[in-house]
Amino acid sequence: MTSARRPPPVEQPAGAEPPDEPAALADRIEEVTARWRQALADLDNQRKRCAREVEQEREAERARAAAAWLPVLDHLELALAHAGADPESILTGVRAVRDQAVDVLARLGYPRHDEVGVPFDPARHDVVSLVDEPGKPPGTVVAVVRPGYGDAGRQLRPVGVAVSKPSE
Repeated sequence: MTSARRPPPVEQPAGAEPPDEPAALADRIEEVTARWRQALADLDNQRKRCAREVEQEREAERARAAAAWLPVLDHLELALAHAGADPESILTGVRAVRDQAVDVLARLGYPRHDEVGVPFDPARHDVVSLVDEPGKPPGTVVAVVRPGYGDAGRQLRPVGVAVSKPSE
């Protein structure tokens, strides 16, 4: 019995003959190494291409969002140009611009929320104050201090509310 252990025999695919020469092994190693390097280069190129595409999509989305605000800015410019006109017509114009801005936010996926009389929901509301409100159950939204925009998973800002507190 010998003290040196022999490595297990290398299994060859069916029908393949073992290479006879070191030159054949060297050629095979070179071929596999070249294919491996090509696969790495392909992967690197794919990563770069994907990063470029993501950045292009982000830029396109930023442009779409900015373009949605252009009519709002146009109407603000128009209101400022008529600043010396009748105060009532200016007020009407500013309200129209606000409504248009609210519409833009809704089209971008952030609808306005300013409901009163609904139960307080910590996922949608931010308590600004607690007030005594006889006749209202505790935890009811009695006033909106600041409207909120967005829905459950996509919220720009919660609704700032005054909530009825329990009777003492």
